[in-house]
Amino acid sequence: MDKISDLKQVVIKTLDLNKAQDIVTIDLKDKSSMADYMIIASGTSSRHIQSLSEQVVEKLKDNGIMETKIEGKDSNEWKLVDGIDLIVHIFHPEKRKFYELEKMWSELIPKEKIII
Repeated sequence: MDKISDLKQVVIKTLDLNKAQDIVTIDLKDKSSMADYMIIASGTSSRHIQSLSEQVVEKLKDNGIMETKIEGKDSNEWKLVDGIDLIVHIFHPEKRKFYELEKMWSELIPKEKIII
């Protein structure tokens, strides 16, 4: 296994142990150059979402990803943890349903239509 796959498993385990809901992993290797994987999970409250994002950042830093940061710090409904090759979205369930990231990124997108 490579380092990013191991790191993906560490993040998934961290989210699971901290009671995140509906954890989904999307392989982005052939879809985007922004990251290798996207992990999407739901939290039950704004505090839970914040706590999950902080736990993920801590695990990424423990595993050598020091440039990790949290986007959406002012939002109560969504956080994005940028782990360089691993992106973690943590949503309130209603916001997650609204944005439908799983649907958008799980479909095969022709390369000429990808705009980043």
